[in-house]
Amino acid sequence: MMTYEETLEYIHSVCWKGSRPGLERTRELLKMMGNPQDRLKYVHVAGTNGKGSVCSMLASVLKAAGYKTGLYTSPFVRYFNERMMINGEMISNGELSEITEYVRQFADKMTDVPTEFELITAIGFEYFARNNCDIVVLETGMGGRLDSTNIIETTVLSVITGIALDHTAYLGDTIEKIATEKAGIIKTGVPVVFGGKSLAAYGAISEVASEKRSELHWASDAELTDIEFSLYGCKLSSSNYKDLFVSLVGNYQPSNIATALKCIGVLRASGFSINEEQVRQGMGNVYWPARFEIINKDPLMIYDGAHNPEGLRACVDSIKRFFGDKKVNVISGVMADKDVGSMLPVIGEVADEVFTVIPNNPRSMDSKVYAEYFNNYGIKAHAFDTIEEGVRAALRSSAEKGCALVSLGTLYMYGDIRDALEKITEKAN
Repeated sequence: MMTYEETLEYIHSVCWKGSRPGLERTRELLKMMGNPQDRLKYVHVAGTNGKGSVCSMLASVLKAAGYKTGLYTSPFVRYFNERMMINGEMISNGELSEITEYVRQFADKMTDVPTEFELITAIGFEYFARNNCDIVVLETGMGGRLDSTNIIETTVLSVITGIALDHTAYLGDTIEKIATEKAGIIKTGVPVVFGGKSLAAYGAISEVASEKRSELHWASDAELTDIEFSLYGCKLSSSNYKDLFVSLVGNYQPSNIATALKCIGVLRASGFSINEEQVRQGMGNVYWPARFEIINKDPLMIYDGAHNPEGLRACVDSIKRFFGDKKVNVISGVMADKDVGSMLPVIGEVADEVFTVIPNNPRSMDSKVYAEYFNNYGIKAHAFDTIEEGVRAALRSSAEKGCALVSLGTLYMYGDIRDALEKITEKAN
Protein backbone atom coordinates (compact mmCIF):
# COMPACT_ATOMS: atom_id res chain seq x y z
CA MET A 1 0.00 0.00 0.00
CA MET A 2 1.13 3.58 -0.63
CA THR A 3 2.48 5.50 2.33
CA TYR A 4 0.65 8.63 3.47
CA GLU A 5 3.37 10.78 1.84
CA GLU A 6 3.07 8.86 -1.44
CA THR A 7 -0.71 9.22 -1.27
CA LEU A 8 -0.54 13.03 -1.00
CA GLU A 9 2.16 13.14 -3.67
CA TYR A 10 -0.10 11.21 -6.03
CA ILE A 11 -3.15 13.37 -5.26
CA HIS A 12 -1.16 16.59 -5.81
CA SER A 13 0.90 15.21 -8.70
CA VAL A 14 1.56 17.47 -11.67
CA CYS A 15 -0.30 15.23 -14.11
CA TRP A 16 -3.62 16.38 -12.63
CA LYS A 17 -4.91 19.37 -14.54
CA GLY A 18 -6.18 22.58 -12.90
CA SER A 19 -9.83 23.55 -12.66
CA ARG A 20 -11.78 22.28 -15.68
CA PRO A 21 -15.50 22.49 -15.04
CA GLY A 22 -17.58 19.58 -16.29
CA LEU A 23 -18.97 16.34 -14.89
CA GLU A 24 -17.87 13.84 -17.57
CA ARG A 25 -14.60 12.78 -15.91
CA THR A 26 -16.18 12.45 -12.46
CA ARG A 27 -19.09 10.46 -13.92
CA GLU A 28 -16.73 8.08 -15.74
CA LEU A 29 -14.50 7.55 -12.69
CA LEU A 30 -17.39 6.96 -10.27
CA LYS A 31 -19.10 4.56 -12.70
CA MET A 32 -15.92 2.42 -12.78
CA MET A 33 -15.99 2.50 -8.96
CA GLY A 34 -19.60 1.27 -8.84
CA ASN A 35 -21.12 4.69 -8.09
CA PRO A 36 -20.51 4.80 -4.31
CA GLN A 37 -22.15 8.25 -4.15
CA ASP A 38 -25.57 6.70 -4.87
CA ARG A 39 -25.51 4.84 -1.54
CA LEU A 40 -25.60 8.08 0.47
CA LYS A 41 -27.88 11.03 1.28
CA TYR A 42 -26.63 14.62 1.13
CA VAL A 43 -27.05 18.18 2.30
CA HIS A 44 -25.35 19.93 -0.63
CA VAL A 45 -23.91 23.39 0.09
CA ALA A 46 -22.74 26.02 -2.44
CA GLY A 47 -22.00 29.74 -2.12
CA THR A 48 -19.19 32.31 -2.20
CA ASN A 49 -18.71 32.96 1.52
CA GLY A 50 -20.00 31.15 4.60
CA LYS A 51 -20.09 27.63 3.11
CA GLY A 52 -17.58 26.18 5.56
CA SER A 53 -19.21 27.67 8.66
CA VAL A 54 -22.70 26.54 7.61
CA CYS A 55 -21.41 23.04 6.77
CA SER A 56 -19.66 22.71 10.13
CA MET A 57 -22.77 23.84 12.04
CA LEU A 58 -25.05 21.41 10.19
CA ALA A 59 -22.60 18.52 10.62
CA SER A 60 -22.24 19.28 14.35
CA VAL A 61 -26.01 19.39 14.90
CA LEU A 62 -26.67 16.22 12.87
CA LYS A 63 -23.95 14.41 14.84
CA ALA A 64 -25.52 15.63 18.13
CA ALA A 65 -28.86 14.27 16.85
CA GLY A 66 -27.31 10.80 16.56
CA TYR A 67 -26.76 10.62 12.80
CA LYS A 68 -23.49 9.21 11.48
CA THR A 69 -22.48 12.38 9.66
CA GLY A 70 -19.90 12.81 6.92
CA LEU A 71 -18.44 16.24 6.21
CA TYR A 72 -16.64 17.08 2.95
CA THR A 73 -15.03 20.52 2.74
CA SER A 74 -12.25 22.40 0.97
CA PRO A 75 -9.66 23.73 1.11
CA PHE A 76 -8.08 22.15 4.18
CA VAL A 77 -6.48 24.62 6.55
CA ARG A 78 -3.84 22.51 8.29
CA TYR A 79 -4.09 18.81 7.47
CA PHE A 80 -5.26 17.37 4.15
CA ASN A 81 -7.36 14.79 6.06
CA GLU A 82 -9.65 17.61 7.31
CA ARG A 83 -11.36 17.50 3.93
CA MET A 84 -13.15 14.26 4.85
CA MET A 85 -14.54 13.79 8.34
CA ILE A 86 -17.07 11.51 10.00
CA ASN A 87 -18.63 12.72 13.27
CA GLY A 88 -15.87 15.30 13.64
CA GLU A 89 -12.98 12.83 13.17
CA MET A 90 -10.65 13.20 10.17
CA ILE A 91 -10.07 10.29 7.81
CA SER A 92 -7.04 8.33 9.08
CA ASN A 93 -3.80 8.30 7.09
CA GLY A 94 -4.18 4.55 6.56
CA GLU A 95 -7.73 4.73 5.22
CA LEU A 96 -6.86 7.70 2.99
CA SER A 97 -3.96 5.72 1.48
CA GLU A 98 -6.03 2.56 1.07
CA ILE A 99 -8.93 4.33 -0.66
CA THR A 100 -6.65 6.46 -2.84
CA GLU A 101 -4.89 3.30 -4.05
CA TYR A 102 -8.29 1.77 -4.83
CA VAL A 103 -9.44 4.88 -6.77
CA ARG A 104 -6.07 5.20 -8.52
CA GLN A 105 -6.48 1.91 -10.41
CA PHE A 106 -9.52 3.42 -12.17
CA ALA A 107 -8.26 7.02 -12.53
CA ASP A 108 -5.02 5.89 -14.19
CA LYS A 109 -6.98 4.04 -16.90
CA MET A 110 -8.83 7.17 -17.99
CA THR A 111 -7.84 8.88 -21.23
CA ASP A 112 -9.02 12.26 -19.94
CA VAL A 113 -7.55 12.15 -16.44
CA PRO A 114 -9.46 13.71 -13.51
CA THR A 115 -8.47 17.02 -11.95
CA GLU A 116 -7.13 16.95 -8.40
CA PHE A 117 -10.49 18.08 -6.98
CA GLU A 118 -12.37 15.41 -8.96
CA LEU A 119 -10.03 12.72 -7.65
CA ILE A 120 -10.43 13.92 -4.04
CA THR A 121 -14.23 14.03 -4.46
CA ALA A 122 -14.25 10.42 -5.67
CA ILE A 123 -12.08 9.39 -2.68
CA GLY A 124 -14.53 11.21 -0.39
CA PHE A 125 -17.59 9.42 -1.82
CA GLU A 126 -15.88 6.05 -1.42
CA TYR A 127 -14.88 6.86 2.17
CA PHE A 128 -18.37 7.93 3.25
CA ALA A 129 -19.99 4.95 1.47
CA ARG A 130 -17.61 2.39 3.03
CA ASN A 131 -18.42 3.82 6.46
CA ASN A 132 -22.19 3.77 5.86
CA CYS A 133 -22.82 7.41 6.76
CA ASP A 134 -26.47 8.30 7.42
CA ILE A 135 -25.98 11.76 5.88
CA VAL A 136 -23.12 13.67 4.25
CA VAL A 137 -22.80 17.46 4.41
CA LEU A 138 -21.13 18.10 1.07
CA GLU A 139 -19.49 21.42 0.22
CA THR A 140 -19.00 22.29 -3.44
CA GLY A 141 -15.55 23.33 -4.61
CA MET A 142 -16.14 26.19 -7.02
CA GLY A 143 -19.47 27.08 -8.54
CA GLY A 144 -22.17 24.46 -8.44
CA ARG A 145 -23.69 23.35 -11.75
CA LEU A 146 -20.45 21.89 -13.15
CA ASP A 147 -18.72 21.21 -9.83
CA SER A 148 -17.66 17.58 -9.47
CA THR A 149 -19.73 17.23 -6.27
CA ASN A 150 -22.84 17.87 -8.37
CA ILE A 151 -22.77 14.32 -9.67
CA ILE A 152 -25.01 13.35 -6.73
CA GLU A 153 -28.70 12.55 -7.19
CA THR A 154 -29.79 11.70 -3.63
CA THR A 155 -29.81 15.19 -2.09
CA VAL A 156 -32.26 15.85 0.76
CA LEU A 157 -31.51 19.59 0.95
CA SER A 158 -29.68 22.10 -1.25
CA VAL A 159 -28.15 25.15 0.43
CA ILE A 160 -26.79 28.32 -1.19
CA THR A 161 -25.03 30.74 1.15
CA GLY A 162 -23.99 34.32 0.30
CA ILE A 163 -23.20 35.18 -3.32
CA ALA A 164 -20.39 37.57 -4.24
CA LEU A 165 -18.19 38.23 -7.28
CA ASP A 166 -15.48 35.57 -7.09
CA HIS A 167 -13.95 33.23 -9.72
CA THR A 168 -15.61 35.44 -12.34
CA ALA A 169 -13.57 33.90 -15.19
CA TYR A 170 -15.33 30.58 -14.56
CA LEU A 171 -18.67 31.54 -13.05
CA GLY A 172 -19.69 34.79 -14.76
CA ASP A 173 -19.22 38.50 -14.18
CA THR A 174 -22.52 39.39 -12.52
CA ILE A 175 -24.20 38.33 -9.28
CA GLU A 176 -27.10 36.87 -11.31
CA LYS A 177 -24.79 34.71 -13.45
CA ILE A 178 -22.86 33.44 -10.42
CA ALA A 179 -26.12 32.74 -8.54
CA THR A 180 -27.43 30.76 -11.52
CA GLU A 181 -24.25 28.65 -11.58
CA LYS A 182 -24.53 27.97 -7.82
CA ALA A 183 -28.25 27.16 -8.26
CA GLY A 184 -27.14 24.33 -10.55
CA ILE A 185 -27.02 22.13 -7.42
CA ILE A 186 -30.83 22.35 -7.00
CA LYS A 187 -32.50 18.98 -7.62
CA THR A 188 -36.08 18.45 -8.76
CA GLY A 189 -38.50 18.52 -5.85
CA VAL A 190 -35.74 18.91 -3.23
CA PRO A 191 -36.06 21.93 -0.87
CA VAL A 192 -33.55 24.79 -1.11
CA VAL A 193 -32.33 27.29 1.51
CA PHE A 194 -30.76 30.57 0.37
CA GLY A 195 -28.77 32.42 3.02
CA GLY A 196 -27.52 35.44 1.09
CA LYS A 197 -28.70 39.04 1.19
CA SER A 198 -28.74 39.88 -2.53
CA LEU A 199 -32.15 40.35 -4.11
CA ALA A 200 -30.58 39.79 -7.56
CA ALA A 201 -29.13 36.47 -6.41
CA TYR A 202 -32.44 35.46 -4.84
CA GLY A 203 -34.23 36.23 -8.12
CA ALA A 204 -31.86 34.03 -10.13
CA ILE A 205 -32.06 31.17 -7.60
CA SER A 206 -35.85 31.49 -7.39
CA GLU A 207 -36.11 31.04 -11.16
CA VAL A 208 -34.15 27.76 -11.06
CA ALA A 209 -36.04 26.52 -7.97
CA SER A 210 -39.33 27.23 -9.72
CA GLU A 211 -38.24 25.28 -12.83
CA LYS A 212 -37.23 22.34 -10.62
CA ARG A 213 -40.43 22.57 -8.53
CA SER A 214 -38.27 22.94 -5.42
CA GLU A 215 -39.53 24.81 -2.38
CA LEU A 216 -37.26 27.82 -1.71
CA HIS A 217 -36.65 29.17 1.82
CA TRP A 218 -34.83 32.49 2.33
CA ALA A 219 -32.91 32.65 5.61
CA SER A 220 -32.25 36.06 7.12
CA ASP A 221 -30.34 37.20 10.17
CA ALA A 222 -33.11 39.79 10.61
CA GLU A 223 -35.01 36.91 12.24
CA LEU A 224 -32.38 36.79 15.02
CA THR A 225 -32.63 38.99 18.13
CA ASP A 226 -30.61 39.84 21.26
CA ILE A 227 -27.29 39.11 19.53
CA GLU A 228 -24.35 39.35 21.92
CA PHE A 229 -20.83 38.91 20.57
CA SER A 230 -17.77 37.82 22.52
CA LEU A 231 -14.33 36.65 21.43
CA TYR A 232 -15.47 33.08 22.15
CA GLY A 233 -18.75 32.93 20.25
CA CYS A 234 -22.10 34.62 20.14
CA LYS A 235 -25.41 34.29 21.96
CA LEU A 236 -28.70 35.06 20.25
CA SER A 237 -32.39 34.25 20.13
CA SER A 238 -34.75 33.30 17.33
CA SER A 239 -38.41 32.36 17.16
CA ASN A 240 -37.50 28.75 18.08
CA TYR A 241 -34.47 29.18 20.33
CA LYS A 242 -33.89 31.56 23.22
CA ASP A 243 -30.32 32.39 24.31
CA LEU A 244 -28.69 30.00 21.85
CA PHE A 245 -24.89 29.96 22.19
CA VAL A 246 -22.83 29.31 19.04
CA SER A 247 -19.11 28.78 19.45
CA LEU A 248 -18.11 30.63 16.26
CA VAL A 249 -16.79 34.18 16.30
CA GLY A 250 -17.06 36.98 13.74
CA ASN A 251 -19.47 39.68 12.68
CA TYR A 252 -20.53 37.57 9.72
CA GLN A 253 -21.63 34.52 11.76
CA PRO A 254 -25.26 35.59 12.48
CA SER A 255 -25.99 35.31 8.76
CA ASN A 256 -24.47 31.80 8.70
CA ILE A 257 -26.30 30.85 11.92
CA ALA A 258 -29.63 32.00 10.46
CA THR A 259 -28.93 29.84 7.38
CA ALA A 260 -28.05 26.79 9.50
CA LEU A 261 -31.16 27.19 11.70
CA LYS A 262 -33.37 27.49 8.62
CA CYS A 263 -31.76 24.32 7.21
CA ILE A 264 -32.39 22.46 10.48
CA GLY A 265 -36.07 23.47 10.32
CA VAL A 266 -36.35 22.20 6.74
CA LEU A 267 -34.58 18.93 7.63
CA ARG A 268 -36.97 18.38 10.54
CA ALA A 269 -39.91 18.96 8.23
CA SER A 270 -38.36 16.37 5.86
CA GLY A 271 -38.38 13.72 8.61
CA PHE A 272 -35.05 14.19 10.39
CA SER A 273 -35.31 13.78 14.15
CA ILE A 274 -33.52 16.77 15.70
CA ASN A 275 -34.71 18.18 19.03
CA GLU A 276 -33.90 21.53 20.68
CA GLU A 277 -31.32 20.08 23.07
CA GLN A 278 -29.44 18.52 20.14
CA VAL A 279 -29.47 21.84 18.28
CA ARG A 280 -28.05 23.60 21.36
CA GLN A 281 -25.39 20.94 21.82
CA GLY A 282 -24.37 20.95 18.15
CA MET A 283 -24.22 24.74 17.83
CA GLY A 284 -22.40 25.08 21.16
CA ASN A 285 -19.70 22.58 20.17
CA VAL A 286 -19.15 23.61 16.56
CA TYR A 287 -15.54 24.22 15.58
CA TRP A 288 -14.38 25.72 12.31
CA PRO A 289 -10.72 26.79 12.23
CA ALA A 290 -9.29 29.96 10.71
CA ARG A 291 -12.51 31.98 10.90
CA PHE A 292 -11.75 34.73 13.41
CA GLU A 293 -10.16 32.06 15.59
CA ILE A 294 -8.11 32.95 18.68
CA ILE A 295 -4.81 31.07 18.25
CA ASN A 296 -2.77 32.81 20.99
CA LYS A 297 -3.85 34.58 24.17
CA ASP A 298 -0.86 36.69 25.26
CA PRO A 299 -0.49 38.70 23.16
CA LEU A 300 -3.91 38.06 21.65
CA MET A 301 -3.58 36.65 18.14
CA ILE A 302 -6.53 35.97 15.83
CA TYR A 303 -6.49 34.11 12.53
CA ASP A 304 -9.08 34.87 9.87
CA GLY A 305 -8.91 33.29 6.43
CA ALA A 306 -10.43 36.38 4.76
CA HIS A 307 -9.20 36.31 1.16
CA ASN A 308 -11.83 38.06 -0.95
CA PRO A 309 -13.36 41.56 -0.64
CA GLU A 310 -16.53 40.42 1.14
CA GLY A 311 -14.60 38.23 3.60
CA LEU A 312 -12.06 40.97 4.28
CA ARG A 313 -14.78 43.53 4.93
CA ALA A 314 -16.45 41.18 7.42
CA CYS A 315 -13.13 40.51 9.18
CA VAL A 316 -12.36 44.24 9.53
CA ASP A 317 -15.87 44.90 10.85
CA SER A 318 -15.31 42.15 13.46
CA ILE A 319 -12.01 43.75 14.49
CA LYS A 320 -13.80 47.08 14.97
CA ARG A 321 -16.55 45.42 17.01
CA PHE A 322 -14.10 43.84 19.45
CA PHE A 323 -11.37 46.50 19.60
CA GLY A 324 -13.23 49.73 18.82
CA ASP A 325 -10.90 52.52 17.72
CA LYS A 326 -7.79 50.70 18.95
CA LYS A 327 -5.63 49.67 16.00
CA VAL A 328 -4.20 46.17 15.63
CA ASN A 329 -1.07 44.70 14.08
CA VAL A 330 -1.68 42.67 10.94
CA ILE A 331 0.35 39.77 9.57
CA SER A 332 -0.60 38.94 6.00
CA GLY A 333 0.38 37.06 2.89
CA VAL A 334 -1.59 36.82 -0.36
CA MET A 335 -1.60 35.17 -3.75
CA ALA A 336 0.06 37.13 -6.58
CA ASP A 337 -3.23 37.56 -8.46
CA LYS A 338 -4.93 39.43 -5.60
CA ASP A 339 -6.21 42.96 -6.19
CA VAL A 340 -4.13 44.40 -3.35
CA GLY A 341 -5.14 47.96 -4.28
CA SER A 342 -8.74 47.30 -3.19
CA MET A 343 -7.57 45.60 0.04
CA LEU A 344 -5.39 48.49 1.28
CA PRO A 345 -8.10 50.96 2.33
CA VAL A 346 -10.05 48.20 4.13
CA ILE A 347 -7.03 46.86 6.05
CA GLY A 348 -5.94 50.47 6.61
CA GLU A 349 -9.08 51.09 8.70
CA VAL A 350 -7.71 48.88 11.50
CA ALA A 351 -3.99 48.32 10.91
CA ASP A 352 -1.30 50.04 12.93
CA GLU A 353 1.56 48.08 11.34
CA VAL A 354 1.60 45.27 8.78
CA PHE A 355 4.03 42.34 8.71
CA THR A 356 4.08 40.72 5.26
CA VAL A 357 5.08 37.10 4.66
CA ILE A 358 5.06 34.61 1.76
CA PRO A 359 2.41 31.85 1.99
CA ASN A 360 3.73 28.39 1.11
CA ASN A 361 2.15 28.30 -2.33
CA PRO A 362 3.70 28.72 -5.81
CA ARG A 363 1.15 31.45 -6.60
CA SER A 364 2.17 33.63 -3.63
CA MET A 365 3.10 37.30 -3.89
CA ASP A 366 6.61 38.20 -2.74
CA SER A 367 6.50 39.73 0.75
CA LYS A 368 8.67 42.72 -0.27
CA VAL A 369 6.36 43.56 -3.18
CA TYR A 370 3.34 43.21 -0.87
CA ALA A 371 4.95 45.43 1.83
CA GLU A 372 5.68 48.10 -0.76
CA TYR A 373 1.97 48.42 -1.51
CA PHE A 374 1.27 49.21 2.16
CA ASN A 375 4.21 51.59 2.56
CA ASN A 376 3.22 53.51 -0.58
CA TYR A 377 -0.32 53.74 0.78
CA GLY A 378 0.98 55.19 4.06
CA ILE A 379 0.72 52.11 6.28
CA LYS A 380 3.99 51.07 7.90
CA ALA A 381 4.89 47.58 6.67
CA HIS A 382 7.80 45.18 7.17
CA ALA A 383 8.60 42.25 4.85
CA PHE A 384 9.90 38.85 6.00
CA ASP A 385 11.41 35.93 4.10
CA THR A 386 9.93 33.28 6.39
CA ILE A 387 6.61 33.02 8.19
CA GLU A 388 8.37 32.22 11.48
CA GLU A 389 10.40 35.47 11.31
CA GLY A 390 7.26 37.44 10.51
CA VAL A 391 5.25 35.88 13.35
CA ARG A 392 8.09 36.44 15.82
CA ALA A 393 8.46 40.13 14.91
CA ALA A 394 4.69 40.73 14.86
CA LEU A 395 4.19 39.08 18.28
CA ARG A 396 7.06 41.09 19.78
CA SER A 397 5.61 44.34 18.44
CA SER A 398 2.09 43.45 19.66
CA ALA A 399 3.37 42.59 23.14
CA GLU A 400 5.29 45.89 23.36
CA LYS A 401 2.30 47.97 22.20
CA GLY A 402 -0.33 45.93 24.05
CA CYS A 403 -2.40 45.46 20.90
CA ALA A 404 -3.94 42.43 19.21
CA LEU A 405 -2.38 40.71 16.20
CA VAL A 406 -4.63 39.57 13.34
CA SER A 407 -3.48 37.22 10.59
CA LEU A 408 -5.43 37.46 7.33
CA GLY A 409 -5.16 37.25 3.54
CA THR A 410 -5.42 33.54 2.79
CA LEU A 411 -6.32 30.15 4.26
CA TYR A 412 -3.07 28.72 2.86
CA MET A 413 -0.98 30.17 5.73
CA TYR A 414 -2.93 28.70 8.63
CA GLY A 415 -0.81 25.59 9.18
CA ASP A 416 2.47 27.47 8.82
CA ILE A 417 1.34 30.25 11.17
CA ARG A 418 0.29 27.66 13.78
CA ASP A 419 3.57 25.76 13.36
CA ALA A 420 5.59 28.99 13.73
CA LEU A 421 3.60 29.97 16.80
CA GLU A 422 4.21 26.57 18.41
CA LYS A 423 7.98 26.81 17.71
CA ILE A 424 8.19 30.32 19.16
CA THR A 425 6.17 29.35 22.25
CA GLU A 426 8.30 26.22 22.82
CA LYS A 427 11.51 28.25 22.63
CA ALA A 428 10.09 30.86 25.02
CA ASN A 429 9.33 28.13 27.56
